[in-house]
Amino acid sequence: MKKVILITGASSGMGKETAKKLIEEGHKVYTAARRIDNMADLKQLGGLPIQMDVTNEADIQKVVDTIIKYEGKIDVLWNNAGYGLYGSVEDVSLDEARKQMEVNVFGIAAMTQRVVPHMRKARSGLIINTSSMGGKMYFPMGAWYHASKHAVEGLSDCLRLELKEFNIKVVVLEPGFISTEFGSVLIDNFEKLPKNSAYKSMMDKIIEGTKKSAQGNGSSKPSVIANTVSKIISTNNPKTRYRVGKFAKPMVWMRVYLGDRLFDKIVMSQM
Repeated sequence: MKKVILITGASSGMGKETAKKLIEEGHKVYTAARRIDNMADLKQLGGLPIQMDVTNEADIQKVVDTIIKYEGKIDVLWNNAGYGLYGSVEDVSLDEARKQMEVNVFGIAAMTQRVVPHMRKARSGLIINTSSMGGKMYFPMGAWYHASKHAVEGLSDCLRLELKEFNIKVVVLEPGFISTEFGSVLIDNFEKLPKNSAYKSMMDKIIEGTKKSAQGNGSSKPSVIANTVSKIISTNNPKTRYRVGKFAKPMVWMRVYLGDRLFDKIVMSQM
């Protein structure tokens, strides 16, 4: 059955690749992002791009109202907008940290608050929240990013229980290393930090590893996410979590079963 789908963060990477697939499958796909010019190709394919900032509640209300006006419903909300803020806890300003939380956590909450009333009225709906394998484990220099994704995990679990009686399903997507703009954003963040940082050596090693991952076979193509989201949408009873992409399953397995000290040692051996 064809569905009305709203995707945030659809101007690049996983969001855009998935939007293309869902449009091809015949769904009515509204793609939301700040950079509307980057979604011109989606419009040509039959998508419905719309400009929106997930940190602007007026934007969100306008988008939801527009979709309800023309479609009368929203079957699927994929909260995909987000980015990675990297740098030591000591170096990253709290203003930047708050911005990370506004986008990665409160953006999801704001979208959910606007869409859920319509799903409750229909007694049907699916919400997919993009977390990360980083919502289950951690790397140095990623404290605020990991904190945001750990928060997404907890928020989603509570939301799943709250919405169960209304037949609204909540699914957490936990990507591993995916070939997107994530790496370049990470490196750009490092460039903004103090040049004399006490953590420069560690930052340099992470930058080097990120570049190697992008050049080699260190990440999965966004198509693995597109295929997974398509599967979630077409499944009557989807799983509560989908862990896909390079290193996602083994890294989380190590975090869960090896304990803190051994996992710390494995991570720091790469530094």
